[in-house]
Order: sequence, then structure tokens, then C-alpha cells
Amino acid sequence: MDDLVDKVAVVTGGASGIGFALACAFADAGCRVVVADIEAAALDEARGKLEAGAAGRVHAVLADVADLSSVEALAAATLDRFGGVDILCNNAGVSTFTTIDRLSIGDWQWVLGVDLWGPIHGVHTFVPIMRRQGTPGHVVNTASTAGLMSGIAYLAPYAVAKVGVVSLSESLRAELAAAGAPIGVSVLCPGYTTTRVIDSDRNRPAELGVEATTDDGTAFRDLLRAGLAGDTAKQPAELAAMVLDAIHHDRFWVITDEDVRLVLDRRFAAILDAVPRRE
Repeated sequence: MDDLVDKVAVVTGGASGIGFALACAFADAGCRVVVADIEAAALDEARGKLEAGAAGRVHAVLADVADLSSVEALAAATLDRFGGVDILCNNAGVSTFTTIDRLSIGDWQWVLGVDLWGPIHGVHTFVPIMRRQGTPGHVVNTASTAGLMSGIAYLAPYAVAKVGVVSLSESLRAELAAAGAPIGVSVLCPGYTTTRVIDSDRNRPAELGVEATTDDGTAFRDLLRAGLAGDTAKQPAELAAMVLDAIHHDRFWVITDEDVRLVLDRRFAAILDAVPRRE
């Protein structure tokens, strides 16, 4: 997609962090932007900031991506306001920070509901609309370097979900290409980025209670918090610029941190070493 002016971009988890940066970048590029989030107060604040520079081109929708009916309502609101959709960013995400033995089924359902079922619901609902339009479009799924590195202690539900998002994105890209649909797909795999995912418990369902953890889990969360505050952490606006560049050039992988290369080298080397060789 070369020209984004007047294109309609939908961003979930759009009231803060990477999602808000994406919404801002799309607005700056001349898009009409639908920003969706589960936090009403943050959504109102985000809408106000976006409308300051893109009056008449912003629509805010309260949505829970873990709920299919809510995502369907988001699609209906998008079509009602702007008449179509050209770019979909499945970006909403949460996490727990504890060991598998301390996780409840509710914990798994919450994280997988947002981080994996959210993108599934988005793809299921919006891609058929985009295909019927027959015009160029793009889907961006936010995964994580965790989706490439796979298993990560203290982040099991998050890692499981993000691996799934990578696979979903690869499958969608292959199928759209086979069908000759003019819709690109990108998967965003951020490393340390200054977002509020470390504070996901602000959106933790009340019925789950306080997250059960261990000293090691707490220490790991503190380590992540320090990394997010470090000099090497990326700013959301940097990632948004990478995403727009990927959309312009129809690039699938958007991997933000070069440091992940060493981890991936070790992981894939171990996998390849385990593959049987023909005698």
C-alpha cells in the first residue's frame, strides 16, 4: 500500500503504548482511524489527543477483543462510521508474571483470550470484509520476540499466545497469497518497548483475584520493569514507524531488536541439530 490517505485503519489496544503510537502514525499519514480499547477513561483520553490533529477522522470504540460479539460490534461501528476497513491492527495484549503451577485456568483463559483469541476474532471478523471490498489492505498482528523464542519462564500464557499469533499470521499470509487477494500481512515482534504491558493487572478481571506468584516470579517482573526503563528499550513511536514501512513495502516480519538474533541462532541451531539426517 503506497498511499494511506483516507484509508481506514482499525487498531485494538489503541489507547496506550504501541497501539496508541500506531493510531497516531496512521492519523499523521492521513488515515481515518478507529481506535478500540477496553479501558474507557484511557480511550477517551486517546480520542481527545488524536482528534486534536485529525478532527473528523477519528472514531473511538469500547471493545473487548476476547469477546467475539464485541469485535463484531467494532466492525459494525467501523463500517457505519467510515464505510469500510483497509488496515487492521490486532494489537491488544496482557500478561501474567508467575510460574505455571501458580496459574489458574482463569489466568490462562484471560491471557489467551486477549492475546490469541483477540487476533483470531479480528481476523475472523474483519478479513472477510476486506476481501469482499477487493481493494488493497493490510493486517498487522502484534506478537512479540516471545513468539519467536517460544518458551519463556514466568510468561507461559503470554509466550504460548504469541507463538500462536506468529503462526496465525504466517497461515493467513499464505492463504491470502494463494487466493490472489490484495491484502498483505505483517507480524510485529517487539522486544523491550516502553508500554504498560508490565502493568496488565490494571485490566485483570476482578473475579480472578490477585495474581499468585513466587519470589522468582516477582524478581523476573522487576527485571522486566528495569529493562523497559533502560536505554535500549524502544519507544512505541519507533515501532509504529517500522509498521508503516512494512505496510508500504508489504514486508511480513517486523522484528524490532537486533539482540534477539543470538537467542534465535541458539534456538534454531538446537532444532536443526535434533532433525534426523539421511544416512
